[in-house]
Amino acid sequence: MADNSKQQEKKESLSRRKFLKSSGIAVGGLAVGGALGSLLPFKDKTTNNPVVKNQQVAENYNLALMYFTREQFKMVEVATERIFPADDNGPGAKDLGVAYFIDHQLSGDWGFNSREYMQPPFFKGEKVQGYQGRLRRREIFDIGLRELQNHSLTKYKKNFVELSEEEQDDILTDFAEDKVTLTTLSPSGFFNMLRSSTLEGVYSDPLYSGNRNMEGWKMRNYPGSQMAYTEVIDKEFTVIPPKSLKDHLGH
Repeated sequence: MADNSKQQEKKESLSRRKFLKSSGIAVGGLAVGGALGSLLPFKDKTTNNPVVKNQQVAENYNLALMYFTREQFKMVEVATERIFPADDNGPGAKDLGVAYFIDHQLSGDWGFNSREYMQPPFFKGEKVQGYQGRLRRREIFDIGLRELQNHSLTKYKKNFVELSEEEQDDILTDFAEDKVTLTTLSPSGFFNMLRSSTLEGVYSDPLYSGNRNMEGWKMRNYPGSQMAYTEVIDKEFTVIPPKSLKDHLGH
């Protein structure tokens, strides 16, 4: 009976080990359990390269709207591309994600002017004093985009995004030169805010959704967020691959 019992235990042990090995659950002597085993790499017998089952490309979930409507977003995407168009030097505002940058900024402190004194009375300030009005930036963009659309419909009978590039430039120039009569805000004030936020989106750290893949920095040979320059400070000008804040994780 004892011999039969030992043979049974040995048979069960071998069977269990075979199951663990074939199912991929045992890794380095540790049972990691569940579905993870099916995601571990194995070698294809026809090649020497590891193959991963159910491999997925990582999605960038940061590219989502937080403030703009879809129509507003399309207008901003088109307008910023005219301000910073793609050319032989590199991508334009659209491919750099500038519209997402502005959208995300408007959804937070910048859009609410939360770090600025916004109580009345309001007086017209000098140019050096910057904006002195009661409207918050998100409200300025709401009104500015609406008036941009109205001016496009009045002048060309088409939506702003449907205009040719030359016509879009003409509409934006009218705002920049205060050729549009508005009662709620300054046309040039809105254009200047749109232009400055476009440039900020082109050259900000990718953390903020613009400057995609650091292409804005690469066009300027700007090194981005470097920890130190000790290796190159005494040398002639050297182009350093840019680094973002993300690159310093774990340092």
